[in-house]
Formats: sequence, C-alpha cells, structure tokens
Amino acid sequence: MDRRHLVAALAALPCLSGRSRAETRWAPERPVRIVVPFAAGGSTDLAARLLAEALAPLLGQPVVVENRAGAGGNIASEHVARSAPDGCTLIMATTSTHATNPALYKHLPFSPSQDFAAVSLVAFTPNVLVVNPAVPARSLQELIAYGKANPGRLNYGTAGPGSSQHLAAALFGRAADIRMTHVPYRGGAPAAADLVAGRVDLVFSAVIEVLDQIKVGQLRPLGVTTTRRTSQLPEVPAIGEMLPGFELAIWVGLFAPAGTPPAAINRLSQETMAALRAPRLRDRILQLGSEPVGSSAEEFAAFYARELPKVAELVRLSGATID
Repeated sequence: MDRRHLVAALAALPCLSGRSRAETRWAPERPVRIVVPFAAGGSTDLAARLLAEALAPLLGQPVVVENRAGAGGNIASEHVARSAPDGCTLIMATTSTHATNPALYKHLPFSPSQDFAAVSLVAFTPNVLVVNPAVPARSLQELIAYGKANPGRLNYGTAGPGSSQHLAAALFGRAADIRMTHVPYRGGAPAAADLVAGRVDLVFSAVIEVLDQIKVGQLRPLGVTTTRRTSQLPEVPAIGEMLPGFELAIWVGLFAPAGTPPAAINRLSQETMAALRAPRLRDRILQLGSEPVGSSAEEFAAFYARELPKVAELVRLSGATID
C-alpha cells in the first residue's frame, strides 16, 4: 500500500484524531449523554448544561443533558451504572448521589464505588447559610449566641434527611455547640420558599438557588460552607473563619459506567479539563456561585476515595436514615 492509500485508510478509522500521530485516540461514535440525577433548573443541571455545550465541539458529537430525578438521585445512578460502558453515557454525580447515599441507604441496587469509573471533578459548590430577616441575628456570632440562649428554638429546612443542607446544618450545630430542630422537605426549593415565608428560620442552600432572594433582602446570608469566600457573595464570611475546621464543599463530577475503556475515560477527562480551562465556561460557572475545577480521572478517583469515609462520618453525626 502506497503512502497516499495508507493515509486515506487511516483517515477513515472513526477513533483516530489528528491531535496525536503517536497513538490512536478514542472518539465517540454517537451523541454523548450527561444524565443529571435531579430536575431541570437546579445548580447541578445548570452546570451540566454549560459543560455539555462546551464539550460538544471538543468531542465532535452533540452532548445532551438528560434529567432523571427521583429517589435522591438513585434512579439516575442505577440507570447509568447499567448503561453500556462505551463512553457515550455519563452521570453528573454529586456529593449526595455518590458519597452520601452509600452511607444513607442500606440497600442500593448498585455500588457507587464499584459500578462507576471516575472521569473528572467538575466543580465545588458552596452552600450559604441564609436566615429569614425576622431571625434576630445579623452575623454568625449573633446566630450562635441566640441558638445557645434558646436551645431547640431555631429550626432549619432541608431537602430531606442526608441532603447537603442536612449535613451542613448538623455539622454547624456540632461545631457551634447549639441544638436546632430539623424540618425536612421534599426538595431544596420548597425549603427555600418556606424560609422566605418565615415558616423556618434558616437553610443551608446552594448559592445560585437563593441569590436573587438575597439581593432583594428577602433572605440574610451569614456564612458559606467552603474554606474560602465565594465571588458571588464576597462580603459573606466563610463559616470556618469563626469555627476553625468547618468545611463542607459540595462537589459535582463526571462518572462513566465501570468497564468503560481507559482510552474513552482519558479522552473524556482531557476534554473536560480543557473545557473548564476556557475563560468563558469558567466565568459562567463562577456566576453560578461554583468554583470550576477540572481534574484527571486518576485525581478524581483519589479524591472520591477520600470523600467516602469523610461523608459517611457526617451522615453518622447527622443521624440521618432512609431505610
């Protein structure tokens, strides 16, 4: 075969890329799905849609977002765990779906640690402690003092037992040595609505989900759960500034079904990192109140292994149970 015919034959192979002559690179042969385990419109869904838009031209295929809400994210997780391991189905996993649920549910029809392959850590998302303006506290110090003087009187809304809101509140109560009353809801939106209405006193909510209410004065922010302040609320302190060691960084990241070829994992990881380095996408994720990351598959796998026991201990402290 002469050189001209050899080049033509190589160009016809679907998994080759012009980026590297030294190795054959995997490429998706059909559209890629990113399954989101929650309803459309939330912070996880918005991050997934931004990333999908940025990944499509890098992968050379459409990247679509599919929402499969229910059972605390377990419906979507099981679906992806049972999907073909061909690199074309991913899940935008969260702390809740892949770290909290293994500790919260005694019987899952899949194993978050064994049925998935890490692809890339996408972003950290701080929760912000917000109170109804009727609560007589304009700072963390005042809230803690009020809680100590009125044990059990403060009540906090959450998206349900074991949710990030629940874990953050349980950790806060322990660190501040105050006792509060848990009021679980079926989601973060109804908890935030009742907070605005004054039916509960405080909520640890994703920044993007309460930012508008903060701006118009319907809610008062007192602290964020990450070690650093967020660019969306630079005047709001990190809770750790007053309570050293306090941190609850909610994360979102991409996983593929276990058994996905390493070449596919590596390509997906590389393109995710490239997308998250682009200023446009970084700025848009920052506008959501999240911190873009982007990591190799190996880095994300190591991070995830450390998260599992850490979050399991938080679940134990919270007392949350499902089954």
